[in-house]
Amino acid sequence: MGENNAAFSTFRRREFLKAAAGAAVLPAWFIEECKAHAQPATPRGPNNRPGIGLVGCGGMGRGDAKNAGRFGKVLAVCDVDVKQAGEASKMFDGAKVYKDFRKLLEDKSVDIVINATPDHWHTLVNLAALKAGKDIYSEKPLTLTIDEGKRLVAAVKQSRRILQTGSQQRSDARFRLACELVRNGRLGKLAEITTILPAGLNQGPFKSTPAPKELDWDFYQGQAASHDYIKERTHLYFRYWLDYSGGTMTDWGAHHNDIALWAMGLDRSGPATVEGKALSTPVAGGYTAPAEYKVVYTYANGVRHRCISTTADTIFGSSARDLKSGELRHGVKFEGPEGWIYVTRGKLEASRSELIKEPLKSKQFELPVSNDHMGNFFDCVRTRKPPICEAEIGHRSVSLCHLGVIAIRLGRKVNWNPTNEEFVGDKEANGYLQREMRKPWTYEML
Repeated sequence: MGENNAAFSTFRRREFLKAAAGAAVLPAWFIEECKAHAQPATPRGPNNRPGIGLVGCGGMGRGDAKNAGRFGKVLAVCDVDVKQAGEASKMFDGAKVYKDFRKLLEDKSVDIVINATPDHWHTLVNLAALKAGKDIYSEKPLTLTIDEGKRLVAAVKQSRRILQTGSQQRSDARFRLACELVRNGRLGKLAEITTILPAGLNQGPFKSTPAPKELDWDFYQGQAASHDYIKERTHLYFRYWLDYSGGTMTDWGAHHNDIALWAMGLDRSGPATVEGKALSTPVAGGYTAPAEYKVVYTYANGVRHRCISTTADTIFGSSARDLKSGELRHGVKFEGPEGWIYVTRGKLEASRSELIKEPLKSKQFELPVSNDHMGNFFDCVRTRKPPICEAEIGHRSVSLCHLGVIAIRLGRKVNWNPTNEEFVGDKEANGYLQREMRKPWTYEML
């Protein structure tokens, strides 16, 4: 969903170790630790390959399904755009085509569902799949609202099915190492986190046109308010509309803010306060999600967490020169009295090299290991153990992003109770925890 970076999860053990050593980013001691962890088991024969159903046949969906094809067989595809569904069917050896995901879920040959729909469809598809007894690999962000996440977490617990959130940075060794170093005090007491996200699009106005014949536009809109068709509301661009998503805050934020919570050990909790500000004004008749923004979270542990778009005036302040390349790029930076550690895809840096290179003498906290996100999911389908990014973690990570979007829309500071998952004494803010769902695309349709 915008990242187009699933290649890491296709590595086998040998390729991972070779790449890690060649990149000269992961220290030798950490590479040795990685060798001790088993890689995902591949099926031994055709009868040991679960049937896969793909819902949402865009580029990310087809990529996820191809990745999953290492462990199972894609037997069914579904999309409200029959052209996309047809292309996916050809890609997967004539997989059966559905337009309504509920019909796919009735297919007894489908054991596993890959959910790569636009964000506003994630929860309804996931809830229906759980009800049908399917295990799920769901793209991030996991939900459209915080209320959806609470419902989904409860449904996963009740059904005892496996749900893996597609936050694949949890299966990237660089991010895990950065989080383990921070959790184990390498920087001293953690003081500040900065998550840097790509700015969104701020364009428009757009003109409506008749919907393409191959697209069921009403079904596509689902629970969202009905609008005349414009092509910029579909495919890659849906994420820039608040009807369907939350902009780059929920798109990339679901990745980098997840890492921030992981490093603090708060990936089943959240902040105490949130303050947001839009740094750009949407064009009338154009994209509605904030394109440029700044959000500041504070946590009960005293950590200050800035989440900011890349085109804002200041990201690292005077420490920008500390990054070896001098670039301001999306990623996560952790700061403490002993220095800073910065991590993004393909890069791990620190204010002093020994912060990374020196082995941890002891580990008070050792994080779960996955070096293959899709493989971890299929391993957990087989063993029934929780995956690396189970539903509650995916929910809490995107809740942090939803809180940011809400604070930006309100333009003021709000107090959050992460235990009760509600704003403290703030009726206006609590009104954003759920959205009115357009009939018939409500929970009653399931």
